[in-house]
Amino acid sequence: MSFSIAVAGKGGTGKTSITSLVIRYLARNGKGPILAVDADANANLGDSLGLKVSQTIGAIIASFNQEKINIPPGMTKEAYLEFKLNEAIMENPGLDLITMGRGEGPDCYCYPNLLLRKFIDSLSRNYAYIVMDNEAGMEHLSRRTTQNIDALLLISDHSVKGVRTLARIRELVSELNLAVKRQVVIINLVPGGIDPLIAGEMDRLGIKPTATVPLDKEIYEYDLKQKSLLDLHDGSAAVKAIDDLMAQILQGQVTATRTG
Repeated sequence: MSFSIAVAGKGGTGKTSITSLVIRYLARNGKGPILAVDADANANLGDSLGLKVSQTIGAIIASFNQEKINIPPGMTKEAYLEFKLNEAIMENPGLDLITMGRGEGPDCYCYPNLLLRKFIDSLSRNYAYIVMDNEAGMEHLSRRTTQNIDALLLISDHSVKGVRTLARIRELVSELNLAVKRQVVIINLVPGGIDPLIAGEMDRLGIKPTATVPLDKEIYEYDLKQKSLLDLHDGSAAVKAIDDLMAQILQGQVTATRTG
């Protein structure tokens, strides 16, 4: 049974960078095989991992719906679609990547989300770890794309708005009764210590961060030079913070918060 990790939070909080560093930890500690899932319609996890994406779930579905296809004899439409979806798996040693991409219309991602969830469920037995980078906000939760999760990493930047978004996400997880074993709060892009105003807001909302990740200029430099965060060196402040957190999670030192 695979161990599933999902990453959520508002836009601009560094979700994709955190996702990449989580994958980096797993890969460097021999935790594969790993399935990375870019469930954000504005896909950029592949770029962050240094992997070229040539096909997406959204593009396959759009092509499947628009073109007249000849389904091989003896194969159902659903089976043929699943066969085609396998073309979206970018295979690499110890690490595969699936990218959702855009949906059927300019604002519709419901059907690709549903298929993505079913497809991941069918693939899960082949991987030790599944790590999913979700779209900004809470839409993926309301559509129940993110469920049956061992660890939900809730990412906020060093801002009051980011912390308030985390509070709303936690409420939605509870309201939808999602099967999330652990909720892990991460305050990202912290310039030194937590500002007293942000600390006060967290106290008011009953939020206690599991980890803080320092503002790391090397993350910015790697992104600027289009270098893979998998290659970021061990001395990086952000790498150290995520490595410590992941060690705690996998050793069971982070308290489980069951919401489903």
